[in-house]
Amino acid sequence: MDYGRIAKIAAGVAGLSFLGYCIYFDRKRRSDPLFKQKLKERRERARRNASNSKKKLNIPDLKDQNAIQQFFLASVEEGERYLAMQDYENCVNSLTQAIAVCGQPQQLLQVFRTTLPPQVFQMLLANLAALGENQPAGASGMNVASGMSVGAPMGVPEVKTTDETDVLD
Repeated sequence: MDYGRIAKIAAGVAGLSFLGYCIYFDRKRRSDPLFKQKLKERRERARRNASNSKKKLNIPDLKDQNAIQQFFLASVEEGERYLAMQDYENCVNSLTQAIAVCGQPQQLLQVFRTTLPPQVFQMLLANLAALGENQPAGASGMNVASGMSVGAPMGVPEVKTTDETDVLD
């Protein structure tokens, strides 16, 4: 008898057995009366965690200039460290915190525009836009991505951006 043919038959039987087990397990899981409830709870928990992590800015007391300066420098250093590790999401979060306490955010954004990779800079703008949307009604102003300013209570700066095609003088 040919060993290649035996191996093919064995592989086919193993594949069918695995597929049968997957179907059995999926049916058993879906027939569980608490499956939908557990699934909804898990999705809601994940959604809450994601929204809490986006909204949370650990900004120091805005009246203490030394604390703000230390926080700003630490946030920029942390962002640079994450950028070096190519952890762009944490990099953007750190730089967003730095922009939130910066006295001149427009100038800082211009520096970031020239020093950051384009995709990271776009992520930063999107994060700032999301931060502006999370402000209370009437306080958020316009969308950052549209080039309009974002009014910012609670230490979040006004952000003005230009399109990629605009030429700086």
